[in-house]
Amino acid sequence: MLQSGTLVANWNNSNNGLIQEMSEFTMKTFVTMGRGGTGKTSFVALMAKYLIEREKTPLLLVDADPDQNLAEMTGIDLQAAGKKTIAELLSETFIQRGGTTVGVAPSTRIENTIWEQGLYEGKYFDLLSVGTKWIEGCYCLPDAALKNALGTITRNYQFILIDSPAGLEHLNRKIASSVDTIFDVMGPSSKSFQHVKRAHRIIQEVGITFDKFYVIGGYEFPDELSQRAETETGLPYLGKIVNDDTVARYVLAGRSLIDIPDTSPAYQSVTQILEKIIDG
Repeated sequence: MLQSGTLVANWNNSNNGLIQEMSEFTMKTFVTMGRGGTGKTSFVALMAKYLIEREKTPLLLVDADPDQNLAEMTGIDLQAAGKKTIAELLSETFIQRGGTTVGVAPSTRIENTIWEQGLYEGKYFDLLSVGTKWIEGCYCLPDAALKNALGTITRNYQFILIDSPAGLEHLNRKIASSVDTIFDVMGPSSKSFQHVKRAHRIIQEVGITFDKFYVIGGYEFPDELSQRAETETGLPYLGKIVNDDTVARYVLAGRSLIDIPDTSPAYQSVTQILEKIIDG
């Protein structure tokens, strides 16, 4: 998208390094989190479909979940496209090729490599994936690399959709320091309620700024818990993602949810949720 679209990044050398020409868009960042199995990644993919159909593009999709399902759910085969995850690029650069991690932070030095070899560019959206752990230990370096990369080029996009993992360690490292909207997709368990309250607290404690924080019911979330979701979490409840066999069939076949029929009950429910907060 960045190469062929109308908003091609215009980079200029300056004393401060590479400076990006600002886009005409007011960029918005949406982060979706939640425990595994709630429908979190499906929600991100269907949200991308919603924005594409309403011509609210260009989009950047960011898969920060180690399970790496977002690419598949949006019809992208990164390997076939010759693209690599941030974790793979870090491993190649600093382990396989023997690059040093001393001096300038690896997350900073690898930034250009991420855009050249990690960014999938599509017709309606681009996609970045953090990938699985690059070495034994935590995700500190991949998260730092993602944060640096996002801080450089994101204003070329109208929306950035981040699929965040269920674990909260990524929040502590602030992969995105300032976001517009956070969605927490809930399952029918006490752990989901605790996850929402814990995530909301951690986000504020680590200094992530946000405008709105919403809770959404996942596929299995009972309708009768909707009022409890608002009361117990203290956050607005927007509705639930309807359980839909069509989504299950598409995912099983490896087909993109962006191509799912508009009549899909799951897509219609996501549309109703988004129409409450996004201008038509």
